[in-house]
Parts: sequence; structure tokens; C-alpha cells
Amino acid sequence: MSETPGATLRSLIESNAPTVVPGVFDGLSARMAVAAGFPALYMSGFSVAGATWGQPDIGLLTADEMVSAAARIVDVAGRVPVIADADNGYGGPLNVARTVRQYQQAGVACIQLEDQVSPKRCGHMEGKRVVTCEEAVEKITAAVEARSSDDFLIMARTDARATHDLDEALVRGERFLQAGADILFIEAPQSVEELRTISQRFAGVPLTINLVEDGKTPWPDASALAEMGYRIVLRPVTALLHLASNLEQTYLSMAAGDEPGSQRVTFGDFNERVGLHDANSLADRLRGKPTGDPH
Repeated sequence: MSETPGATLRSLIESNAPTVVPGVFDGLSARMAVAAGFPALYMSGFSVAGATWGQPDIGLLTADEMVSAAARIVDVAGRVPVIADADNGYGGPLNVARTVRQYQQAGVACIQLEDQVSPKRCGHMEGKRVVTCEEAVEKITAAVEARSSDDFLIMARTDARATHDLDEALVRGERFLQAGADILFIEAPQSVEELRTISQRFAGVPLTINLVEDGKTPWPDASALAEMGYRIVLRPVTALLHLASNLEQTYLSMAAGDEPGSQRVTFGDFNERVGLHDANSLADRLRGKPTGDPH
């Protein structure tokens, strides 16, 4: 019997080496990331809002919309574990419990929950606000109690570094771990010194760092991250930002009557990358037709 995606993810974070986890937002991005060989994927709320709905990450999406996005990504990811952004759980502790059950049913390996108020904002935007520490702990407790298996991991995130200070973020991190969180995510530390303070305070705890282009957090190299104990290295928006640039240039060229100059795959290659050959082979097998028989 193969291990669950959650068990696979747990093995990754216990390997004592940082795991780079790219942001994905739909079936195509998930397919491309799996084909590139990433051992885990991250469903970024910022990227889902931007790519799927063309909206900013300011708390506009509903729980059902995010669960639906997660299910599509999991379906494509197969055995590759998916960490799924669930914002602030979409309400109070009871809402968090329901969200956990829905994400678990969708097949994700790990749910990320944060302590912002509603509506929330991207962690590297200005103007964030957080709930009280007590309310945040209640939500993590609800999440831990709602899961049906310890193989479904809880990543607890605090945004208190921006709204209060690093000390408050550290206190919340300790409380989240006491409530049963498996992975700790202190969002947007603003220097390497702060990253080291976090790692020293939580030595031995699986830590997440969020590397956002043009964001607030510095980008240490892999050896420094390994030495500090950061096990999950999120790259949540890298693919989306590159995609947006390519789309913009392609459409501008077409609108001007020019042929787009950006690199592209061929029509046939695209069909192969999204699984046309496998789908045709399955259809042939179900019809009792030998694979490759043209008649």
C-alpha cells in the first residue's frame, strides 16, 4: 500500500533539507510543475485569485471556490502532495473545521491557515490586520480536531510580524504549535537576522519561508536555509508573474497585427503535455481496440 500524500510530505519535511514548493493555480500549472519534477505543490491563493478570476488577493474568493480549485489541482498532481492555502479558514472556528474537512476530502496533503481578519490580504501587501491571539489559537485547535488523520498536516501562519512585531509573531507561533500545528509559517520577516531569530526560537520545528518577488522577505541561499532549519520554501507567485508577462506581450502583439515573439510550445506538444496520448490509449483500451491500431 502506497503512503498517503500527507505522509509523503511529512517525509520531505523530516529530510533535513529545504524543499522548494512552487505555486500552482489550475490543472495546467500543476501538470507543468509535476512534469518539472517538483516533489510537492502549493496552491497559492494569490495565484488562484489572479489567474482564475483575474482578481487581487484581498479575500474575495469563497471557501467553495478554493476547495474546487484544490480538487482540480490534486486530480492532476496524482501522488505529488499538495499544500493548499485556505486563507483564514473563511470564518470562525466552526467554519475552519468545515474547511479542513472539505480540503481533506479534496485530497490535499496540508492546509495552510492564517490569523488575519476578514477580508484578508496577501501577506506581502500593506494594510493587514490580525485577529486576537486567542481567536487564532481557537482556529488552529479547531483545525487539528477536525482532521480525520494525522497524515493531513496543519500549517499555521501568523501575519503578526507586520501588524505588531516579531515578538508577537513568535508568541503566536508557540501557541499554534501547542495547539497541535505540524508546520509553522511566520509570514514576511524582514531581514536575515529575523529569519535566524525565528529558526533559533523554533529549533527542530518544520518552518516555512515564503519567497515573493518584490516582497518583504530576503532570499537566503539554499545552504543558509538548510542551516537555519527552513524545510518548506514556498515560491507562490513566480510562475504567475512570468505567465502574466507572457500573456500581456502575446495579446499586445496580436492586437497590433504582429505575430507573438514569445517562446511557445507546438500544438502537438501541448496536447501531449496535457495527456492526450494517455487519454486516447485509455479510450482505445476501453473499446477493446489495441493501442496504436488506426482502424
